[in-house]
Amino acid sequence: MITVEEALKRVFEIISPIGTEFVQLHNAGGRVLAQPAIAKRDQPPFAAASMDGYAIRADDANSGTVLKIIGEAAAGHRHEGNVAPGECVRIFTGAPVPIGANKVVIQEDVIRDGDIITLGDSIELKTNIRPKGCDFKIGDLLDAPRILTSADVALLAAMNIPNIQVSRRPDVALVSTGDELVMPGDVPGPDQIIASNTFGLKTLLDKIGAAPRILPIAKDSHESLAAAFELASCADLIVTIGGASVGDHDLVGEAASRSGMQRTFYKVAMRPGKPLMAGRMGNAPMLGLPGNPVSAMVCGHVFLVPAILAMMGLQKSPAQRKFANLEVDMGIGGPREHYMRAIVRAGKIMPESDQDSSLLSVLANSNALLIRPAGDRQRIKGEIMEYIEI
Repeated sequence: MITVEEALKRVFEIISPIGTEFVQLHNAGGRVLAQPAIAKRDQPPFAAASMDGYAIRADDANSGTVLKIIGEAAAGHRHEGNVAPGECVRIFTGAPVPIGANKVVIQEDVIRDGDIITLGDSIELKTNIRPKGCDFKIGDLLDAPRILTSADVALLAAMNIPNIQVSRRPDVALVSTGDELVMPGDVPGPDQIIASNTFGLKTLLDKIGAAPRILPIAKDSHESLAAAFELASCADLIVTIGGASVGDHDLVGEAASRSGMQRTFYKVAMRPGKPLMAGRMGNAPMLGLPGNPVSAMVCGHVFLVPAILAMMGLQKSPAQRKFANLEVDMGIGGPREHYMRAIVRAGKIMPESDQDSSLLSVLANSNALLIRPAGDRQRIKGEIMEYIEI
């Protein structure tokens, strides 16, 4: 067996970025920006009022000064004339500041009588003007790679960029294996169960911007597995679930080898998730996940998600680890790195009492995987522990 760190390193060695495509900006949310985006305009494109009030010359900004209103400026409608001494323009937020004016006095600080205003006793020192290009200027960059958030997309729109170059969504073929499995909605036989892992993994991969597809269940035969691998042959990544252990009916490793897989590793010193394998099948990397539901989902968070993000051009790095204070004492850990289902609230982490790798209900109740190193010492309530959000 190899360590989790070594296994992830080897996974990254068989992963490479898969290329880019252009998408319309309204479809760019959640995608990975592949190349820096360059602003095509200044924002704002002119000096703009940041408050409703009156545009004046700063030299006139004295208590008791009387000014004549010579026009009005609103968002999308500038005042075309100049502001001379003793004059002002009624102005609204977002409107271009007229030539000659360099200060906006807010409307609450003046007394208006027809087309005459008198400045009040307390004039703000602020100009209440947003300078041209104070947000960004022509040629400014939005750096890449990055996962585009709603704020990023709004910024790109303001930069006047209608189409954007993003990493292609990886085509991930998900193959559940085993005679015991049927699809949700089917009627299982007396010795069968419902295939759940592929649906949980698909949701996980949908969330990070991949394009997963669920293939038909492969039965425990070389012929059925070979057919599944043929269906998956055009994918960017092949993921099998189940059949990767050493029992008489665990045929995935052998069948994959027959289909040309070059194995990178098999078995990882982790709990749950020990019977994990990886390699390349033709042009595609392949991950063979364990069949136990929790094991498959844990491996999804620890190995599959980082691999997908790397395929989309992001940094090759493990899942982000966070820290919380332990809420209970724990005895000596086992010989393998342990990813324990847990609940994190208000900076404190509580491991679930039952860590059986078949219990999806416990996983669904958790929001974190508490990480115990291999051979971990006893832990006392209040100690700081690492965890991964799930």
